[in-house]
Amino acid sequence: MSGRTRLALCAFSATMMAAGALLPLVETSKWVLQAAFLLAVQSGVGVLARRMRLARILTVSLQVLVTLLTLTVAFAREHALFGVLPGPQAVQRLAELLTTGADDVSRYAIPAPATDGIQLMLIGGVLLIGLAVDVLAVTFRAAAPAGLPLLALYSVAAGLSDGGAGWLWFLLAACGYLLLLLAEGRDRLSQWGRVFGGVSRTSGGLAAGMEGSGRALAPVRTGRRIGVVALGIALVVPAALPALDGGLLDGTGGGSGGGRGGGTISAVNPLVSLQNNLNQPENREVMTYRTNSGSPQDFYLRIMALDQFSGGEWRPSTRRLKDVPDRLPQPAGLGGDVAVTEIRTNISASRSYQQTYLPLPYPASEVDVQGRWRYEPAGRTLVGDDGQTTRGARYEVSSLVVEPTAAQLAASMEPPSDLAREYTRVPPSLPDVVEETAERVTRDAATDYERAVKLQDWFASEGEFRYDTTVTSGTGTAAIERFLRDKEGFCVHFSFSMAAMARTLGIPARVAVGFTPGTVQADGSVSVGLRDAHAWPELYFEGVGWTRFEPTPSRGSTPAYTLPDTPSQDPSDPAQPTDGASAVPTAVPSATESCPAQMRQQGECGASTAPGALDSTDSGTPAGTVVLWVLGSLLVLTLPLAPMLWRMRARGLRLASSGGRTAADAAARVMAAWREITDTAWDHGIPPDDSQTPRKAAARVVRLGGLDGPAAAAVHRVAGAVEQVLYAPDPGLVPSSAEDVREVRAGLWASAGPWSRLRATLAPRSAVRVIWAVSERRAELGRRWSDLAGRARRTARLRRPSRQQG
Repeated sequence: MSGRTRLALCAFSATMMAAGALLPLVETSKWVLQAAFLLAVQSGVGVLARRMRLARILTVSLQVLVTLLTLTVAFAREHALFGVLPGPQAVQRLAELLTTGADDVSRYAIPAPATDGIQLMLIGGVLLIGLAVDVLAVTFRAAAPAGLPLLALYSVAAGLSDGGAGWLWFLLAACGYLLLLLAEGRDRLSQWGRVFGGVSRTSGGLAAGMEGSGRALAPVRTGRRIGVVALGIALVVPAALPALDGGLLDGTGGGSGGGRGGGTISAVNPLVSLQNNLNQPENREVMTYRTNSGSPQDFYLRIMALDQFSGGEWRPSTRRLKDVPDRLPQPAGLGGDVAVTEIRTNISASRSYQQTYLPLPYPASEVDVQGRWRYEPAGRTLVGDDGQTTRGARYEVSSLVVEPTAAQLAASMEPPSDLAREYTRVPPSLPDVVEETAERVTRDAATDYERAVKLQDWFASEGEFRYDTTVTSGTGTAAIERFLRDKEGFCVHFSFSMAAMARTLGIPARVAVGFTPGTVQADGSVSVGLRDAHAWPELYFEGVGWTRFEPTPSRGSTPAYTLPDTPSQDPSDPAQPTDGASAVPTAVPSATESCPAQMRQQGECGASTAPGALDSTDSGTPAGTVVLWVLGSLLVLTLPLAPMLWRMRARGLRLASSGGRTAADAAARVMAAWREITDTAWDHGIPPDDSQTPRKAAARVVRLGGLDGPAAAAVHRVAGAVEQVLYAPDPGLVPSSAEDVREVRAGLWASAGPWSRLRATLAPRSAVRVIWAVSERRAELGRRWSDLAGRARRTARLRRPSRQQG
């Protein structure tokens, strides 16, 4: 086995070892066998191309072409021309699978089902990385940079699994990279012959050290030791470094506590993560749930409450944690005359969603969850202890649906003094415009409840605010002042501004962060995605407790207790949930334009009205169009390679050994061989000089081309044969010179640099002879046309009758 073949085998092995990190991402591992087979085909084509001594760019191009053909056969055979060629329909099919795969990745939790789209992304990604590794390590003989695509492959797997790619997969990928480095080093070392490994301690001394043995060479052993030590350091050092927690909605939070009955919940700011999630291009699923709630539009999943307003930001207070009781205590402030219904909900969190706070409907009464969780009574939240997160959690929750009436809220009594003092505190830096605006908006209200409703309606509709998730996030006093002035922002701005204004009016207020109800699926479950992240204000009314309000337009649903007692049944009635990024789940998906994006992707919105949708009478792409596409593609691929193809054809014709055996035939073969040597030298930067004799021209080629030994002798032999043909009275049967031409070509190739070889192969200078030939042909045709035209004019004059009278 040659050195390059061994290196190609190591590149294949390293790629497949790194691809093992992708196995935990899907439910089945059958796709890896298909990827290994296609990668073997791709690598085999590279081995054959390098054995044929093709130019590097041609080798890579051939591998790319074979990769495209194999992917077409594997995933779009029914749409391909003759089942192999990737025509327009096959390309469209592959693009559709990639789009579907991207949607599946954003929708399914890990491990995801191996859909066609996901398999195409996995196998195509492995082939792309394998091609990069093969090109760098084998074709260009640079194994060290080949570690970058291998690292990219592992990093993608680790990123999709949120760092869940185990150390075993990293170790496997690292071993593959080290194997590649050792193979490349051994191949380079073998080109120098035997290596002196030191004086032998056995008999033979210096001679034994020079001869070597069957054991590994000393530099190779040293390389292995260095690789093992480096790998050990890479594994041990990160384990000794402290880990950093992530944000609230996209990572672990800052809950802590060690031991029973102790510990505190630290302040965590979720706003940056919330805005990032709202602006995600795909609504990646974070959890699903099933509930028996009779009002699903009000089923908000609450993570935590932010109740401390320092002027710079809203944050949760630092509070003591307790053990989770079997049944959570009665919610603060809830009276016995308010209608309450208890419901049950089963929630499953995605493995890609991990954070410290457990999403719960408010107020929860019982929580059945496995793991290390602690209870924070003031916010009624569960916080992970000792690294516990929501990753893959499955739990059951009993919660209360509190249904107060407007009259009960309006008749609420004064809150307890300690609660009012804590939740109506505002910083001294709060601009006066906040309190002034709150008083102006609520000047006609008689109770705190009426003031709260007027604030909600002013933000949601009457104040002409605009919902925009691209506005700079911020919850400090300056951000609130800017929001009231510019009147544009997203849920963070609406909720924090309303809470601050409510506090200036003496109404206890805080802000809850969590998720809106989500989207109903075909099986009856509800899917909650990243773009369902939301923030809303909670105001306290004695006798009812903490009560949700919804000031953000186009998000969530307006609580029924803030609406008129006799709402109309008009479709525009505000009691109905508004359309937006977080559509309220319904039992029957709507087919209107307001259908949520995720339901449209799943085909649950009825007939498609998207522009360009094909009806049932569409017959596909016409055959004529397909032929034009194929011919155009062939033209685009062939035109840049035309000089190289012409040069290959000319060389083949000149060196053909077949033909007559007369002296004239032998002389023609000698002249063709000399023309081939002249053009080959021209392709390598030595232009021909027709003013010199063959002998001087040969010496010039040897000097400028750096030829010596057999190549130089071959040039002089062909030049001597040319002189014999041109000048000898009877040249006789001159022997064929095809082998001499090949010797000269090999010598010029060996002495040239990489770019000179690439230029000589893809853009040979001697191809200008084609243009010269075309010009000569055109000139010859012009002369013939002129002769024919002149002859026609002379004939016409001879046939013209004379004007003289006889």
